[in-house]
Amino acid sequence: MSNATRLRRRLVEHLLAEGVLHDARWMTAFRSVPRHVFLPRFFVPAANGWAAVESGDDEWLRRVYSPDVLVVQLDDDSGLWERARYLGAQPGTPTSSSSQPSIMAIMLEELRVADGHRVLEIGTGTGYNTALLCHRLGSGLVYTVDIDPDLVDAARKRLAEIGYAPSCAAADGAEGFPAGVLYDRVLCTCSVSSIPPAWLAQTMPGGLIVTTLNRPIGGGLVRIVAGEGATGHGRVLARDGRFMPLRAHRFKPSKALEGDVSWRPTRLPMGVLTEVRSRFEFFAGLHLPGVTAARTGQSTTLVHPDGSWMRHRQRGSEFEVAEGGPRRLWEIVEAAHEDWLGLGEPGRDRFGLSLDGEDQVIWLDSPDGRTWPLRAGPRT
Repeated sequence: MSNATRLRRRLVEHLLAEGVLHDARWMTAFRSVPRHVFLPRFFVPAANGWAAVESGDDEWLRRVYSPDVLVVQLDDDSGLWERARYLGAQPGTPTSSSSQPSIMAIMLEELRVADGHRVLEIGTGTGYNTALLCHRLGSGLVYTVDIDPDLVDAARKRLAEIGYAPSCAAADGAEGFPAGVLYDRVLCTCSVSSIPPAWLAQTMPGGLIVTTLNRPIGGGLVRIVAGEGATGHGRVLARDGRFMPLRAHRFKPSKALEGDVSWRPTRLPMGVLTEVRSRFEFFAGLHLPGVTAARTGQSTTLVHPDGSWMRHRQRGSEFEVAEGGPRRLWEIVEAAHEDWLGLGEPGRDRFGLSLDGEDQVIWLDSPDGRTWPLRAGPRT
């Protein structure tokens, strides 16, 4: 047994232990598809940014079959890897990655594919997830699109290397796939601020779309049942997951405020917003569209492009906040938390979605219940 085969089996054991993999056919796919073919090089965090790693040693192979996300591109610039290789660690923001195998397993199972289903994947990336789909369904039923031509070309070659030939296209994934066919399933391996109507229109009525919401606070997995035309309805899934945003759905960063501020006490810790396991986080995000969190020294800051800002810090066992700008962001959080408690502390699985073209809302408990606009805030 080769070292790669042994490591693949160990990865599957890890996914089973995490409770994210249950379907025997997906277990076989993860045991069979060589992830290392799709990751001959990648970045790892370093003191001064991101360091380059390439194939050729056991440490590279161990990282490939770890349960970690592996960054393959920074700042939409494929040339940064070569610079990191020869010049040392480079600064940059990750713009493409091979996702954590755990979230891949969750999304593939939530897709509920069956033999004969035609699947569209938005976000080809390295091609590894595409290969898993090809192993399960056959190449002829898999279509994949990515906005970056270099990524698509590299993925196509690596897929061919191990015997897969899905339909690949370099195009804006927000417009779906340019082939003009209908799909039984759509899987998006990047997050979106709203569901592109083209996905709904290209999915068979009754077909499923699985993606993640691009919300700075309160994102996560959703599964949508497509209706006629660009309509659909769905649920926010109990199992969480986060992805890099579709390029057209990225948020413009907001600057955290610097300087002296005045503090007041608050009973809420920052963890109610920043901890992924927080049951309140999703509800809070509905009240904070477009608000992002950043670490500033010993405090955490919330900021919005309209100039509103808030700082939160802990002093001993007490919590303090300072606020400024046109809105008091932490007052919004405090009011939302009281509201959430009164509603019985709803978790993300009590929320659903109703979609009709660009008219898209999130609702609580039923479509006739309380609603919020799906779009989380401004896009670049």
